[in-house]
Amino acid sequence: MAYWGAGGAGGWSGGGPMHTWRQGQQLRPNTLRRSIDGWDDEELGSVYSHRVMRRLIPYLAPYKKRAVVAVIGMLIFSATSIYSIEVIGQLVDAATAGRSGAISRHALTLLALALTGGVAYYAQLASTGWLGHRVLYTLRNQMFQHLQKLSLRFYDNNEVGRIMSRITSDVTTLQELLTSGLLTIMADFAGLGFVTLILLRRDVSLAVVTFAVVPFMVLALALWQSYARRSFIRVRQAIAIVNANLQENVSGVRVIQSLSREGENVRRFDAVNRANLDANVDAGRVTAAIMPMVEISVAVATALVIIFGGMRVLDGAMTMGTLVVFALSIQRFFDPVRDLVLQYTQLQRAMAGGERIIEVLDTVPEIQDAKDAVDLEDVNGEVVFDHVDFHYVEDVPVLKDINLRVAPGETVALVGPTGAGKTSITSLAVRFYDVTEGSILIDGIDIRKVRRSTLMRRVGVVLQDAFLFSGTVRENIKYGRQEATDEEMIEAARAVGAHGFISRLAEGYDTVLHERGSNLSVGQRQLISFARAILANPRILILDEATANVDTQTEKVIQQALERLLQNRTSFVIAHRLSTIRSADRVVVVDSGEIVEMGTHDELLANGGLYARLYRMTYEERNGHKAVGAPEAASAHRT
Repeated sequence: MAYWGAGGAGGWSGGGPMHTWRQGQQLRPNTLRRSIDGWDDEELGSVYSHRVMRRLIPYLAPYKKRAVVAVIGMLIFSATSIYSIEVIGQLVDAATAGRSGAISRHALTLLALALTGGVAYYAQLASTGWLGHRVLYTLRNQMFQHLQKLSLRFYDNNEVGRIMSRITSDVTTLQELLTSGLLTIMADFAGLGFVTLILLRRDVSLAVVTFAVVPFMVLALALWQSYARRSFIRVRQAIAIVNANLQENVSGVRVIQSLSREGENVRRFDAVNRANLDANVDAGRVTAAIMPMVEISVAVATALVIIFGGMRVLDGAMTMGTLVVFALSIQRFFDPVRDLVLQYTQLQRAMAGGERIIEVLDTVPEIQDAKDAVDLEDVNGEVVFDHVDFHYVEDVPVLKDINLRVAPGETVALVGPTGAGKTSITSLAVRFYDVTEGSILIDGIDIRKVRRSTLMRRVGVVLQDAFLFSGTVRENIKYGRQEATDEEMIEAARAVGAHGFISRLAEGYDTVLHERGSNLSVGQRQLISFARAILANPRILILDEATANVDTQTEKVIQQALERLLQNRTSFVIAHRLSTIRSADRVVVVDSGEIVEMGTHDELLANGGLYARLYRMTYEERNGHKAVGAPEAASAHRT
């Protein structure tokens, strides 16, 4: 039966460069490499990307007032918190001088600064939270809309997990950067500027002593950053491998249990999970190394201030209040360094996520309407393939010089070995892809000159794997034509023989389906997909192995329905079941991307070509026939 059907499923068991082999508790370096998102060291390691920030600014433009409130709140909060240190210094000077009135005044000033700073901080947090979630909402909507427009080739080249990661985690990471990380860093550096001004205003020479540790700190951070980048990249890659391994094992649990692979898969998961553990432990060591450096720098700067400042206080060259201001300001001076270390991984993730979001948004849909595209009005249904060539990959032809005319209302069965190009032919007819050479015409109009939305209203597609969406049976049948009445919906269900089992469901047409319709049998899901296609009332119908997964009884129901449904509709039927092929007006045999035979079932058997060989190999040998000629095979089948 494989000669008439689709190819076998892939997976990790196939070996090759992506294959995972366990050697003790270690995995080869290429373990699950396809799980890594493919971004190189520089792109993942960047903590700031001007390109990302430049593209992010327009999303803030509609909310300029909120952004201004957030920035003003941040500046006021930073200024009040830093100026409080100056007021404390003045209070100390007043206390040492015995000015009681000044003490009370400075105390009230501190209280006023605290209240002002609290209000400003609230305004900052509220505004950034509101702003971040609005940007998150806008970005996700834009990403979703764009993904709906992208061509199938984009989805062929990108795994579902990666696409989901773009619209979920990457967008969320950017939102976190907007709501907390970015403004926090801006606040730190604003505070650094305020502290520097206060220290220079108080005492320039002691300020220079305080800043003496900065060059050594910058050098240490530069060295640390090069190690941290590589370490954090390994963490990101390791968790990507763990997630991919986990997802595959959950999705393939039936196969795993049927082949008793639980023990081996547990060992393999343990290996990738241990690699993730090692990467995180290493990253923890790298993170832990920088914080003591910062604290040592703070301690050294504090010691220098106390020593040199204390001597100047004893000499009467500086007041005690100034020394207190310097001692308290040192902590604030190094806060940006601490926060940069703490925010490093968030910035790294945000910039990498931003780059990937931009990559998706900048992807131009391969299939686009021409500027002079026309609507495809009511059609007769003639489909012509005129010298069509096609390839998915450059210089690897899939279809070669396909010439085929399908008359209005004609049913054509496409058969041939696995990988012959049958599905590619139907995919071109519905313009999932564009031809490489030649043209496809419907009623004499090149489909590349037709608005695709109107083309899809004239063409219905039923696939081998019936995909049902979360929701009710009613919503799934009406998915392509929501304005249809319930009477039309029920008539479509009756036409394909689905009304009976739907009526027996607990809630009938209002029964809620589980994920992908898992609470229905394979045959029931296929019948609903038939009803969905028929309700859309297409003039051209494509059935891609649509009866492959149903049992014999269900197939009989579908065959009876097809006799009615295919009347007056142009139909392409990719099939491996003989009952479906024999009912076609014409059989087109495809091999290695070319049409090699064409005719009725009996004519092709009589010709003794590829079709006859496939028929004998698939059906007669299975049933124990030993026919030596195609005509005898045909006679045996009729008997």
